[in-house]
Amino acid sequence: MFYRLLARLLDYPTAELQAALPEIWAQLDNLPEGERKVVGNFLAHLHWEDMTEWQALYVRTFDMVPDNALHLTHHLFGDDKNRGPALIDLSEFYKEYGLELAANDSNELPDFLPLVLEFADQLSRVEAKVFLSQWAKVFSQLALNLEKVESPYAPLIRLIEQRSQLVTAKAA
Repeated sequence: MFYRLLARLLDYPTAELQAALPEIWAQLDNLPEGERKVVGNFLAHLHWEDMTEWQALYVRTFDMVPDNALHLTHHLFGDDKNRGPALIDLSEFYKEYGLELAANDSNELPDFLPLVLEFADQLSRVEAKVFLSQWAKVFSQLALNLEKVESPYAPLIRLIEQRSQLVTAKAA
């Protein structure tokens, strides 16, 4: 549920998403306290946004600034020719789990973060952590980029980054 929730919040805002906000608020009770606070703060911020402003914020944040792109392989390869094989590999990985991207009506590339999160939501908690760990450095850099411009999306990316860490340090 966590990854599906964040996938919805990181996708382009629509009237459907806006209508679902009460349902999303209700889902917060299922999250650990720290995550509930972060997502709650994000939702509270959006509560005061007009849909047009919310959409404009999204476009300014993710579509107009390549360093903030939600296409994960872009952060690894840019427009390099090696990005294509990485996208193909990711598509093949999805197919191994039964996810056919042709059936996806969003027509997004397989590395689009909301799609990656939708996939992770179908995995066990451990499988999701391992799958997302390959993108941990990208999440870290993306969150840093968003923090520099004080984007309300930055804390959501930090949550994903935290969940993608394979090793967590414990205080002695």
